[in-house]
Amino acid sequence: MARNSALDLLAWFDRHFSVRLPFTRFARNTVLLSLLGLAPTLILYIAMIPGFWSHLTTSNAAFALFLRQILANGLPVVFTVNAVSIILFAQLRLRNMGPGWALTLDFATRTLFFAGLHAATFFASALMFGSFGGDPLQALRAVGPTLAQSAAFGNLSGVYLYATLFSALPLHMALAEIWLQRRGHRRTSGVTLVIFSLAVIAAQVLVLTGVAFAVSLPVRPPS
Repeated sequence: MARNSALDLLAWFDRHFSVRLPFTRFARNTVLLSLLGLAPTLILYIAMIPGFWSHLTTSNAAFALFLRQILANGLPVVFTVNAVSIILFAQLRLRNMGPGWALTLDFATRTLFFAGLHAATFFASALMFGSFGGDPLQALRAVGPTLAQSAAFGNLSGVYLYATLFSALPLHMALAEIWLQRRGHRRTSGVTLVIFSLAVIAAQVLVLTGVAFAVSLPVRPPS
């Protein structure tokens, strides 16, 4: 039973996220996957801020602004990171790449692409909308602190980050089981696979924190 669960997960993935699917169907499925990751993290974020939910429900303007930010910024970010990772993984599957390499590349893609997407968004916002005082360099300096707060679940970017990571749970569980089976572990419990996947998420958060710290370091002018 345990032996077939990984294959079942990969078969489900191939059925709903194959690169051979029509674009509209692939996009629809990726949006649904993104919403499944986004909804619980967004609910948790709102619940962690005292009075935030009552503020949203009593102020139509605040609710509309918050919803617009989620739909115009959050969902596109989560969708883009998921789509890129899914397409990359599908290509790796076609090339019969091992589960360890596939997991490593998915790890790197989600982490680095999330950081890069924030940098590009901030840079474009400064140029096009005058955000960050209209200074692109100032916008890039804000990327590090924003990513650090994201890793600590301290802002909406944190919601988007964990939504992209939790969206990958089924994929990580399947890859982990195949990897363990190839090393002689014939029976792996679902709890073990969930713990493994959560450990991968924790590692991604640590890497992102390191990236945020590195880009936040002040640049010293040459002496």
